[in-house]
Amino acid sequence: MDVQVYQYDAFTKTAGKGNPAGIVLDNAELTDAQMQQIAKEVGFNECAFPVGSEKGDLRIRFFTPGHEMPLCGHATMATMTALLEHGQLPEKDEYLVETLAGLLKIGVRKVDGTFYIHMEHAEPKFVPFHGSKEDLAASIGINASDIHPDYPIVYGSTGTWTLIIPIARLEAFEQMKPESSRFPEILTEMPKASLHPFGFQTLAPDADLHARHFSSPFSGTVEDPVTGTGSGVMGAYMAAYVHPEKKGSYDLVVEQGQEIGKDGRVIVHVHNEEEVRIAITGIATYAGSFALELEETEKV
Repeated sequence: MDVQVYQYDAFTKTAGKGNPAGIVLDNAELTDAQMQQIAKEVGFNECAFPVGSEKGDLRIRFFTPGHEMPLCGHATMATMTALLEHGQLPEKDEYLVETLAGLLKIGVRKVDGTFYIHMEHAEPKFVPFHGSKEDLAASIGINASDIHPDYPIVYGSTGTWTLIIPIARLEAFEQMKPESSRFPEILTEMPKASLHPFGFQTLAPDADLHARHFSSPFSGTVEDPVTGTGSGVMGAYMAAYVHPEKKGSYDLVVEQGQEIGKDGRVIVHVHNEEEVRIAITGIATYAGSFALELEETEKV
């Protein structure tokens, strides 16, 4: 049984940069176990499987090499682009997409042949981190003094939980070397969460925030090059803890991936009125395809 996997690199116009996702368009006969097997063999941070939905225009399932995820920003960009480029979705301005994180509105704008995907995120949520700041810093290869003293370390979610770690100086990002096996014992409140260090100093003048993203050891990967859901949480964090007085709608440009040669950009849309709403915009670039051979198994 051969399965065709399309690679799309999200948040970049250059193949080989940004964040790769594997997209399997022809998946009607696949079992859950086979989807997980494909994700493990492909080895990207995420593989996505668009399937039918009774609640929306489609449903997207997301798998890391280790487990299924409720939501993935970069794989959503990649999936929508793949479906549109392959003529498997009618072109329109907005789609309703079912995920394990809920029903999300996905907007699409086509400019000069490029699909710009606008993705609403789930309601922002935060949970305090009560673990050791020193152990946390050591687990990613920096000192506790590199963590910004003015802002809290918190778990945040706009669809997927991650630990937001404010970093005081840009140079610390180059020094980061994650020991992900240590994460669960440090993240006592949420042992399966990922880590998302970010800072206010940037390499590029057109960026507002700089970040890296270190995966949970349960995911089977080490680092996510450019993170859509993590960037969404950063936007919510800015509204909740950094500039709560800033009302209305504004955009933030997040740069990520430079330390590992995967430079990408995510535009985060923040709407801060009576409640905070978050969305992101990104693109995805076709980078090739390949076939995987799977053993036939009974459907479950």
